[in-house]
Amino acid sequence: MTKSKFKQRKGDILSKEDKSSVGRWDARMIPLCEKINSLEGYYTTSSCSGRIVIMLDKEKKQSGLFLSKYHEEINPDQILEDLERNRKKSPKAILKFKQEPPILHIHCETLEKAQKLLKKAQLAGFKKSGIISSGKRIILEINGTNKMEFPIIKKGKVLTDADFLKVVIKKSNDNLKKGWKKINKLKKSL
Repeated sequence: MTKSKFKQRKGDILSKEDKSSVGRWDARMIPLCEKINSLEGYYTTSSCSGRIVIMLDKEKKQSGLFLSKYHEEINPDQILEDLERNRKKSPKAILKFKQEPPILHIHCETLEKAQKLLKKAQLAGFKKSGIISSGKRIILEINGTNKMEFPIIKKGKVLTDADFLKVVIKKSNDNLKKGWKKINKLKKSL
């Protein structure tokens, strides 16, 4: 892709409305995305600073998959309340608890630029990152490693007790905070 085509595409992409299921930009990612988008030869295409979800256990993405989403730290009462509500709403389904790390996709003008940013991301702690497309478009995926996923409700029955849930919530909150630190570290390194 020529430099002028890349610049034009960057402008087109960055001028579009947010298409995320949340309907707004992830506030914790805005400073990092703005920094990357201010650099020549890069633009962000999607991002999430990490989240915790209760969701249907399905193989493919579909509407209504996520029953509860949290982009901030959570507490046991909040989860217990949401589990009860979701248990009643989906009495025959298997629901899972999932805590996901930060993820960011960046279109890079050249392979060299992608490799340079990849190295900075890895040094900031994003070890599970890589160039996922190097053909017509060069896409860098920056991804964290701290995550957790397990079934939590089966056929209307909660599969955990309150003590286990407290441990999971503490660990999930800790993982989110680790991801947020890595986001800040990467921003400072750019």
